[in-house]
Amino acid sequence: MKNLPVDSILARRRFLAAGVGAALTPAALARHPGVRSQEPAKERPTMIGSANALAGMKNVWESFRAGGDPLDAVIEVVKVPEANADDLSVGLGGLPDESGHVTLDAACMHGPTHNSGAVGCLQNIMHASEVARLVMERTDHCLLVGQGAYRFARDHGHPHAELLTDRARRIWTAWRERMSESDDRLAPAKKDQKSGMLFDIHGEQVTLEEIIGDKRPTGTIHCSALSTTGEYSSATTTSGLAYKVPGRVGDSPIVGAGLYCDQEAGAAGATGRGESAILSNSSFAMVELMRQGASPEEAGLEVLRRVTRQAQRAAAWQPGMVDGQGRPSFGLHLYAMGLDGATAGVSLKGGGRYAVADLEKGPRHEELVALHP
Repeated sequence: MKNLPVDSILARRRFLAAGVGAALTPAALARHPGVRSQEPAKERPTMIGSANALAGMKNVWESFRAGGDPLDAVIEVVKVPEANADDLSVGLGGLPDESGHVTLDAACMHGPTHNSGAVGCLQNIMHASEVARLVMERTDHCLLVGQGAYRFARDHGHPHAELLTDRARRIWTAWRERMSESDDRLAPAKKDQKSGMLFDIHGEQVTLEEIIGDKRPTGTIHCSALSTTGEYSSATTTSGLAYKVPGRVGDSPIVGAGLYCDQEAGAAGATGRGESAILSNSSFAMVELMRQGASPEEAGLEVLRRVTRQAQRAAAWQPGMVDGQGRPSFGLHLYAMGLDGATAGVSLKGGGRYAVADLEKGPRHEELVALHP
C-alpha cells in the first residue's frame, strides 16, 4: 500500500471508516462518498419528532419558518406535553416511579456551539426542558440530577409544582395494590375499579388494566429542528418509565442516546425503551452513519439492527427480551434528519407515526418505517 498515491490511500481510509455502517447493503455503501464535512441546507426549515410533538409543531411552525431560532422552537414544542395533565408520560400528569414520585429527565443540544444541557431525576418542576437549557447556558456542566437539579431550577425562578395528578395517583395506586397477592394491600372492589375508564397513550385508547399490565407507558417527546439559517437544535423530555425503580434515569437526558445533533452531519433522537437507546448510543450512532453518507432512513434502520442483536444477546440472561422469532419484545422509535433536511422515522416493530414539518406540506404525521413489520 506504500506505493499507492496519497489520494488512493485517503479514499481507502474513508471507505474503511464507513464500516461503521457495515450492515448496510453493498449497493448502499457503494453510494456513500465517505466522510462528509459540509454545511447544512439553508432556507429549508424542517422539524422532526415523536408523534406527540405535532401539537407543539403546529404552535411554532409559522414563526419558525419565518426565521425563528431552532433552540427556542424545539423547547416550545416539547413544553406542550410537559404542561399537559392528560399526558401520562411527560411532565405534569406523568406516571410516577414505584414509590409514587414523578421524576423528570430532559436534555437539549445546540448545533452551532455543539453544547448541551440536561437534568435527571428532577422532581416538582414543570418544565424540565427549560431547566436543561439553563444548565447548558448558565453552567459549564452538561448534566444536573436530583436535588441539585431542583435547587438549580428554583434558584433560576422555576416554581415548585405538584406533578402527580389525581388521575396518575389512582393509576399508580391500582398498580401498587396488584403487585403482590402476599402483601397487606387489597385491590378495590370491582365496582370501584372503573374498569371501563379509557386513557390516551400516544393516541391509543387503553384501559386501566392495560396501563398497569402489558401497556405500561414508556412515553417521551423528542423534537429536532433545522432553521432557515442552517442551524440545528434538539430537545427530548420525559417522565420516564412508569413505576420505575426510584433513581432510574433513561436515555432522554443522555447526550448521544436520547438526542444528538452536529452541524457537520445532522440531528437525531429516540423514544421508547431507554436502556436500549443508551446501550446502542442510538442518536450519536445515527448522526455518525449520516456523516459517512447514509440516508436518515438507512442510519435509523442500521441502529435498530444493532439494537436487535443486543436484545438477542441479552435474552441469554434476561428472559423476555425477544419473542419466539428473535425480535425485540420492546418498542423503540428513532428520528433522524440529514444535512439536506431529509427526514425519516423508524421503529423496531410495525405501526406508529412520527411528526414532521417542512415547507412542502407543513406540520403532519408520517408513518414510521419498521425494521420488523
